[in-house]
Amino acid sequence: MSALCRDCATLFPGDRRPRHCARCGSPRLVAHPELDRLAIAHIDCDAFYASIEKRDDPRLRDKPVLVGGGRRGVVAAACYVARTYGVRSAMPMFKALKLCPDAVVIAPDMRKYRVAGRAVRALMLETTPLVEPVSIDEAFLDLAGTERLHHGSAAQTLARLARRIEDEIRITVSIGLSYNKFLAKLASDFDKPRGFSVVGRAEAQALLAPKPASLIWGVGPALKRRLDADGIRTIGQLAAGDEREFVARYGSIGRRLVRFARGEDDRPVEPEGETKSISAETTFDEDLSALASLEAELWPACETVATRLKRAELAARTVTLKLKRADFQLLTRARTLAEPTQLAETLYRTGVELLRPETGAQRYRLIGIGASGLGPAAEADPPDLLDPGATRRAKVERAIDEVRAKLGADAIAKGRGFAPARSPAPKPKPKGKPRVP
Repeated sequence: MSALCRDCATLFPGDRRPRHCARCGSPRLVAHPELDRLAIAHIDCDAFYASIEKRDDPRLRDKPVLVGGGRRGVVAAACYVARTYGVRSAMPMFKALKLCPDAVVIAPDMRKYRVAGRAVRALMLETTPLVEPVSIDEAFLDLAGTERLHHGSAAQTLARLARRIEDEIRITVSIGLSYNKFLAKLASDFDKPRGFSVVGRAEAQALLAPKPASLIWGVGPALKRRLDADGIRTIGQLAAGDEREFVARYGSIGRRLVRFARGEDDRPVEPEGETKSISAETTFDEDLSALASLEAELWPACETVATRLKRAELAARTVTLKLKRADFQLLTRARTLAEPTQLAETLYRTGVELLRPETGAQRYRLIGIGASGLGPAAEADPPDLLDPGATRRAKVERAIDEVRAKLGADAIAKGRGFAPARSPAPKPKPKGKPRVP
């Protein structure tokens, strides 16, 4: 049994876990028989967006903080004070405010969060080149073979990394350490915030067996319903199953279900791979149904995606429209283009074609546009003999890009970028009988 001080990273071998670190006196110790033999980690920043807001405004320290898009949006992040009221990420904001009416709601500042996320990532990459980002605030790390470089086990290196993140970026992280990615990710959720959990080979299957099958990555609501209908509710039931029968019943995911349930995951930690899609979306203050209103909301999302494509020097062949109905049901429609594009105008025209058949009586609370099938920018938007106006539209958009690059993003805009004028509200009719002079 080894014990690790999470504050000074001292490793104590022995049969019993001490109550305090003999070196610095800290009670923050983690002990495990395999502690110095595990090297796959998952690091997750605690309530990332909310933590950044609290870091930058000390007055918020003890208050419930929600980061999100106002009453009509969803909760992007909830601090741990807010979570005690039952609030969670991805919850509709109106529901969150019913549970926690005193919460401070802050609009997301993605620029600020990206700066902090890049700083965390840089510290990870100083630790090991094998960093696989999952999102802006979490990543897998493979620390195998770094013992000589960092003069200690992977567990000690992770403790030092967590301390550096706290000292230099002033946020906290939770760490899961295991022998594969699935278990490392699972472990990082066991002890939040500021946690450090370990899952070794010896206890993996016994630890997993009683847990719900929905904890396995890839088991969404639809698959959960199928498993429930088949009487499968725990990971232990999956582990006891026949892999070939599960593949026949559930398809290729059946193999993953059984293997993950048995604590098996051979996926390597892969450094940041190529971008597969770029998207943007917006949630409305009020449900919308009119085509003109939806088109007006679609255009800025198309400009955002086009800007990201150009910065990444990518072009997209497939355009996907995303709509969320008033009842929260999600609808997507996609079209593959004849030629790749990185123009907002092309994304918009395609998005509108996909949008028109979906408008009418239906009301929507969100619209988004996505670009996928990505390739090099050199292939984007070749001249089109069948559409002579395409070349002119491309020149106009690139001219706008040049002006914005020199004078700022708000320096120039297309006409459709302005909000449509709203019809004046009808005047109320007078009540009672008219007075005759």
